[in-house]
Amino acid sequence: MVFKDINKIHKEKMAKVKAVRNSIMKNKTKKKGLIIVNTGNGKGKSSSGFGMIMRCIAHNIPCAVVQFIKGNWQTGEKKLLKKKFFRECSFFVSGDGFTWDTQNRETDVKSAQKGWLKAKELILDAKIKFILLDEINIALKYGYLNIDDVINFLMDNKPYFTHVVLTGRSANKKLIGVADLVTEMKLLKHPFKKGVKAQPGIEF
Repeated sequence: MVFKDINKIHKEKMAKVKAVRNSIMKNKTKKKGLIIVNTGNGKGKSSSGFGMIMRCIAHNIPCAVVQFIKGNWQTGEKKLLKKKFFRECSFFVSGDGFTWDTQNRETDVKSAQKGWLKAKELILDAKIKFILLDEINIALKYGYLNIDDVINFLMDNKPYFTHVVLTGRSANKKLIGVADLVTEMKLLKHPFKKGVKAQPGIEF
């Protein structure tokens, strides 16, 4: 008897939740290309971006990736997309490696600017509807790219229905201000602090 009462209460509660949600959704009729920022010191920024890339592929949405900073690091996502989904997703690497490895600002700036030129080309391509700019926030943080140039291009030149995702720690406040969707990944625990190194399938 108690079990039935719990089910009845739950059903009534969920019916109210559904009614409220249906009411809210009536006004959600717009469609537009979003500027999305994934930032914060927790894991998952790039993982989220590549998750959306896989969704686009599943929905037959032409997409592209421009990867800043990471350079020739053999990440799982790069290997998979270049080998299995190269027709569905263009993949361009602009970095020469992490900044603490390259230790050459001039080279890093040239690489970042080369990546940004490619990013603009892809964003303007009418066929491509989703572009992931992986780790571009780091390039912006170090001043390899001009934040105003990036924002002005996204606001003035990005096609209306094209989505652009920008990932990386320390997202610029100006970028956060113009973005449609901003998610901050918060670090609570990380195995690295206990001596566990980066592992395939988890970090790359």
